[in-house]
Amino acid sequence: MPCLCWYHFSATCADKAMPCLYWYDFFRVNIVLFIQKKIIMTTKQIAQKLVDYCREGEFEKAQKELYSKDVISIEAEASAGFDKETKGLDKIIEKGHKFQSMVEEAHGVTVSDPLISGNSIAFVLDMDMKMKGRNREKMSELCVYHVKDGKIVSEQFYM
Repeated sequence: MPCLCWYHFSATCADKAMPCLYWYDFFRVNIVLFIQKKIIMTTKQIAQKLVDYCREGEFEKAQKELYSKDVISIEAEASAGFDKETKGLDKIIEKGHKFQSMVEEAHGVTVSDPLISGNSIAFVLDMDMKMKGRNREKMSELCVYHVKDGKIVSEQFYM
């Protein structure tokens, strides 16, 4: 059986009963590379998706899609009911639920365009809300994220 691959176009494979392994390897490697490129987003793509989700108030959706399972979250300071540092996606989502349960009224969220440098993302998040038992207030924080292997591996907030 003649080999039909480009490398051996006019040659005959050593094992005439099997298709050429060069042809098989070429497609296997290129398909794997194509799939990997589709799965791993760039830092710029992650930044834009993150900002879009935050502008829509879809924080948990952003976390589930864009965060690593081993992500770490660092607050500006520890506060009542919140540690300075939280590790793991499940714990961060739980922290978000706890924060939302403390909100009485949300009047708006504004997110700046992202700044990107290497594998780092930063933007300003402004929130206008009334927390239970408190007066309405405006909060502003700088949010900084680090990306590795197409996922957010850390977030840190500065007041």
